[in-house]
This record gives sequence, C-alpha cells and structure tokens, in this order.
Amino acid sequence: MEKPIAKKIKLQLPAGRATPAPPVGTVLGPAGINLQEFCTKFNEASKDKMGDVIPVEIIVYEDRSFDFKLKTPPAAFLLKKAAGLEKASTKGANEVVAVLTQEQIREIAEIKKEDLNAYDIDSAMKIIIGTARNMGIAVKGINEEELARQEAEALEEQRRMEEREAELAKVEAELMEAKQAAPEVPVVEEEKEVEEQAETVEGNQ
Repeated sequence: MEKPIAKKIKLQLPAGRATPAPPVGTVLGPAGINLQEFCTKFNEASKDKMGDVIPVEIIVYEDRSFDFKLKTPPAAFLLKKAAGLEKASTKGANEVVAVLTQEQIREIAEIKKEDLNAYDIDSAMKIIIGTARNMGIAVKGINEEELARQEAEALEEQRRMEEREAELAKVEAELMEAKQAAPEVPVVEEEKEVEEQAETVEGNQ
C-alpha cells in the first residue's frame, strides 16, 4: 500500500553540496522532514554531477518521511556552461554573447531529452536551439548569420534612438538656457493700471 502524500516540493540545488541552510531549510523545514538526512542523501545521489545545478522533486509523505527524484540540469545552465558564460544576454537574440557548435547542442539535447517534450534527438535539439537563441547564444551553421544581422540591426536602432535622445536633450537645454537668459518683464505698471481701472469702475458706481 502506498503511503499518503502530503506534498511535492521542487528545488534546484548544487550537486553534492546541499546543506540545511536556505534554501533547503527555508523550503523543507515547514514540511517537517529531517533536513540533514535529505541533504546527505541528495549529496550522495548527485556527487557525480558536482558543478551542476540539479532540479530535484521531493515527495513528502504524511508521516514526514520522503523520497526524491533528480532531474537533469536546466537547459539554460547547460548552455551557459558549454559557452563559458556566467550570465546570458540581457537583450535576448538582439545581442550575441556566444556561438556553440551543433555537436555541443546535440550533447545538451541528449542530456535533456528525458525531461523535454521531444520525440527524438532532432526535436530536442530544436528546443535547445530556441532556448539558446533567447539567451543570445547562436549555433554555428544554424542561425549565427541570422542572429548577427539581427544584432547589427538592433545596434543600429539603438544608435538612432540615442541620437534622437541626444537631440531632444540639446533642444531642452537650449530652451532652458534661453529662458534663464531672458529679462524679466516688469509687471508693476500693469498692476497699477488694473488698480486704476478698478477705482474708475467703483467711482462710476
């Protein structure tokens, strides 16, 4: 008879290096499981993947025992690792930060295939290429020329925008300078004239 499940929890942890400190303690503590026991078992199960970030699904039972299942590292992590990047492009496909080979993409697809909604390795590669594109990583022989053109167009558009902003800033500065240099218009006589008009109206009444 299967034990009743209380909840399922998903985390991403460094392989072989989990500790009861946050995020493990923060997320699993309220579930009531033995944090040190989980960390020991997780580290033992993932020690051969040291250096990777491993998604893990923890199944917590009502008696506070648990099981867990390791999944493959996130595609974004594997792509950055293959490209030697600390972070992806902040501009997506408009900024090419690295170029990978089709063989590197295939290796990542082989790793991720079991977790992807893909029927075969070619379908898995297409998914990985799409993820890479959104991170600013081109694939040699697939889309590096297309992304290079897209990057050039984005840079040109950015240059035009910066020129327009500079022109607007210059016009605003000139208007401000002209306003500050303009002499103040005296209003005393105008106020006096208004008062005289008011006195005349009162006199007529």
